[in-house]
Amino acid sequence: MKLRADIVTVYRELHSWVGVVAGLFLFIAFYAGAISMFEPALESWLTPRVSLPVAVSLDRTPELAQKVFEAFPESRKNYTIVVAPDADHPARMVWPLTASRHGHGAQSVMMAALDEQGGLVTAQRKPSAVAQLIDTLHQQMGLPLPHETAMIVMGFIALGYALALVSGTLVFLPALARALFAVRLEGSVRRKWLDLHNLLGFCSLPFHIIMALTSVVFAFHDVIFTVQAEFLAHEQSDAHRGGHAGRAMAGMPHGSRPPEGAVPLSPAEIVSRLALEAPGFTPDTLDYSTRPNGAMMLRVAGHDPAHLTRGPSSGFTTMDPYSGRLIWRDYLPGFQPGGFAALTSFFALHFGSYGGAPIRWAYLVLGFAGAFLFYTGNRLWIAVRRRKEKATGRETDTRGTIILSRLTTGCCAGCMAGIASVILAALFAPNLTDSVSPFWLYHGIFWLVMGMACSGIAGESAILFLTALLNCLLAISALSCQQATIQTSAGVALVALFLGGGTGYGVWRSFGLGRGVRSPR
Repeated sequence: MKLRADIVTVYRELHSWVGVVAGLFLFIAFYAGAISMFEPALESWLTPRVSLPVAVSLDRTPELAQKVFEAFPESRKNYTIVVAPDADHPARMVWPLTASRHGHGAQSVMMAALDEQGGLVTAQRKPSAVAQLIDTLHQQMGLPLPHETAMIVMGFIALGYALALVSGTLVFLPALARALFAVRLEGSVRRKWLDLHNLLGFCSLPFHIIMALTSVVFAFHDVIFTVQAEFLAHEQSDAHRGGHAGRAMAGMPHGSRPPEGAVPLSPAEIVSRLALEAPGFTPDTLDYSTRPNGAMMLRVAGHDPAHLTRGPSSGFTTMDPYSGRLIWRDYLPGFQPGGFAALTSFFALHFGSYGGAPIRWAYLVLGFAGAFLFYTGNRLWIAVRRRKEKATGRETDTRGTIILSRLTTGCCAGCMAGIASVILAALFAPNLTDSVSPFWLYHGIFWLVMGMACSGIAGESAILFLTALLNCLLAISALSCQQATIQTSAGVALVALFLGGGTGYGVWRSFGLGRGVRSPR
């Protein structure tokens, strides 16, 4: 494919400027997003274990629930039955003590069990908020703004990101055959960054296309649901009354009024009815809630390996708790109408909630590679700018080059150091992350590193060395953690060691580009 030279020049300029503007935001989104692929495991790893008697059988759940209701009447309003308790969810019955922002994430819960004599035993569990913070950084690209505002900004950045992908691919096509695997790590600094950038970008292009498109869908989530509700003829009055959550759940029923003298089916009966109504769907939790008008609502979360799911790990359905009849199937895997199934595919592709652990590990690697892609893009632009400045006879960098170079170092290193520091704090000083919001702790570290880089107090090598040291310390600390399985600890240690070692190698090589006025030839 042969493109005119002037067209290639236009695409190259478009790709460069859009990439430079969006690159720093996208670095944070991809770096934090890679880690958030294992958000549940990370949350469990950082949360102290709770000691409880062995969970009662599903058949004895009504006995447990009755004793909980007598001791904690407020639990009737909102409680959850765990269908298959495990080490991460040891209790059969739990209920929240705090509300969760945006309807998901870490929240304090009370857990209940019965001892050998049938007495009620409860324990409070307060999950670490660090994993949720990392996911929020990913969603909002690190922007310390209200969620709704940050998502709109993210949407426009994602649109620019998609534009940069298209223009960059068109620029690279003429040199595809000869330059794809020609990675020259020696010689010209500009050539090194260009080869790495092209290789990473082209090999992960399908992944980046998926991320760009799905990010736009997430950013303009409410608009899409409103339009979808029009085409699918759902009721919209609930959506307008419910605000953000209402639009997301347009058409969803609001509970069943109890028939005269009727009692809800037991959890075991609900699971049996669900197996008949939705074969293949495995329930994980039964979430009961009572509306102010007395109507009871039962929301079932679960999974079906044969179908994509709406959430990062679960699909959903709503049942009548008295008859076991399925009321709302729009998010039930395998039972979704065409419009909802198409939208679910966007969520699943973004979350990597298909294919099990291999896909999640692949997304983690691609996420880190994507972050490095944006870093190399900025470094490449700086190298080209320095070469042009050197050609005009300048012996020092211009102010614009200095600012972009320091911003790139500060933002990327600040994100890495901030996340590593927050995880370390949760390991060694959990009381600190309980009393001081991880949000403030992360942003304190992030802006400290940004300040060091932008003011010139510390050079690029020193800042990257600090980042490498924090990640290596995290790797060592992960292996010494006693509250999690060896698989989780080893996984965290491996990732942290990879990040610390990679950053340390960059310091050892001195990264040529961080040496002030050195100009690539």
